[in-house]
Amino acid sequence: MKRIALLLLAALGLCSAPLLFSKAPLDKTSASADETLRLRVELDRPVLPADSRETAVVKVSLEGIRQSTTRRAPINLTLVIDKSGSMGGDKIERAREAALEAVRRLSADDVVSLVVYDGAVRVLVPARRVGDGAALFAAIEGIQAGGSTNLHGGVEAGADELRKHIEEAYTHRVLLLSDGQANVGPRTPEALGSLGALLVREGISVTTIGLGLDFNEDLMTRLARRSDGNTYFVEHSRDLGRIFNEELGDVLGIVARRLVMEIEFPAGVRPVRIVGREGRVEDNRVVVELNQLYGGQEKFALVEVEMEPSKKNATREVARARVRYESAADARPAAQTARVEASFTAEREQVVAAANHAVQADYAANRIAEAKDEVVALVDAGRRDEAAARLRQVGDELSVLGKTYDNAAVVAVAAPAAPAAAKVEADGLSNAERKSYRAEAQQTTSQQRAE
Repeated sequence: MKRIALLLLAALGLCSAPLLFSKAPLDKTSASADETLRLRVELDRPVLPADSRETAVVKVSLEGIRQSTTRRAPINLTLVIDKSGSMGGDKIERAREAALEAVRRLSADDVVSLVVYDGAVRVLVPARRVGDGAALFAAIEGIQAGGSTNLHGGVEAGADELRKHIEEAYTHRVLLLSDGQANVGPRTPEALGSLGALLVREGISVTTIGLGLDFNEDLMTRLARRSDGNTYFVEHSRDLGRIFNEELGDVLGIVARRLVMEIEFPAGVRPVRIVGREGRVEDNRVVVELNQLYGGQEKFALVEVEMEPSKKNATREVARARVRYESAADARPAAQTARVEASFTAEREQVVAAANHAVQADYAANRIAEAKDEVVALVDAGRRDEAAARLRQVGDELSVLGKTYDNAAVVAVAAPAAPAAAKVEADGLSNAERKSYRAEAQQTTSQQRAE
């Protein structure tokens, strides 16, 4: 609560203060770009009230620039498919169809492998170039359901296949499909999260697709989050083809890899926390690492900062960002820098007029995502009233923020919180709702494109 109190006090103060008509100062945002990505640093309020301690939000964003198909990075993909007994019937049939369609989207020079698991793990197709795809098609069409669920072993076997080409200029991805609870081998969210953290250090991301209502969403989202992969909740098997297609579209569109964002703050500006996304706050410095960036996609970090008072008409630097990365097309290392400044005024109309509505909306969406994860934990602990109160509190805070700055997008993000809180208070979370909360929170905080 304390970490956003200054934001809300500023908003409430603006509601009650007389507004003066004045020309807003220029936005002091800066950006840089090359043929791979654009780096941009922005503030939620580039003009701030003078002579008061302020809390602001710094957004550091990376926008991937779409590349021609001739420049795309080659793919090193492992399909890891659950073939346990619960996958029988329509589920395994739809999984085969989706896997076949995924292979058809690859080029002859991409590398692919196929791993299936039940109680045991089998590598049906070791890592190899796609070629005409005939061997892969035959192996996929022969997958039949039956047995237990050794999910951890399946992911490890898939990663082993990727490692056969790990030193080459490929984009490395495990695509994991499961419909059930892991019941053989390591099976806790902590164990799978640790595996994801180890894999991402090798440049391997794991995308998780949970099918139906019986899989462990905590395990699947933790694995995806710690490895910088995507996550999907697919309630009906008929949607698998669309999800596989969406995921392959992302993988085929990767433009940069091994990205490190370093954000430094000068004296008088203290980073408090990173909103939503994982990262490190180290004194006056924030570090956020990403395994990949897709063309046409924006990935960003939001950092709450506390700022010492500044005089009227002053301008000061708030943050300086640097991103290091390698081009996915040719593994060429590159770096960019950008910075952002704030102006200070005694005229509150200037603060309102200069507000960056897009940054505020991103902040609101990530606050709600954080609240959803908190709600799941509280409901699991039997504390439904606290869960509802937390969701209602965040919604109310964001509603004030949106109305103060006439930001319709923030108001829209906040609006569903009250009815959702009432539902949680009365009924808790159903199995499907719990899975949706987990998936939506991860998709929002990782800026995953999800339909």
